[in-house]
Amino acid sequence: MTFTEAIKHAWDNYWTLEGRARRSEYWFFALLCFICSCIPIVNFIAWFVLLVPGITVAVRRLHDTGRTGWWLLLIFLPVIGHIILIIFYLIDSDPGDNEYGPNPKGVSGPGPEPEVVS
Repeated sequence: MTFTEAIKHAWDNYWTLEGRARRSEYWFFALLCFICSCIPIVNFIAWFVLLVPGITVAVRRLHDTGRTGWWLLLIFLPVIGHIILIIFYLIDSDPGDNEYGPNPKGVSGPGPEPEVVS
């Protein structure tokens, strides 16, 4: 997923807490937020504009790893909560479908064992 595709997907799902978000979607959106926060004139406005989609993409990223969005409340634990969330955001997607929807990578779960021919 390219930077523009990831940002567009995150923006299209502005209010959507259902479903899953790929790692690239989350990290490219985080990069956009970081870039906007580095520009002093844009910083204050960007905070308000990017707050809701930032929360929703984080919840969908947690869904992609098989966790409920309530894990996002770890953000209120100083240091350790942030570290745990970063680890969750870095973990690969659950293979196949999970309770939050199909795998956004389009990868199905583990298939049947290959047949061994003797």
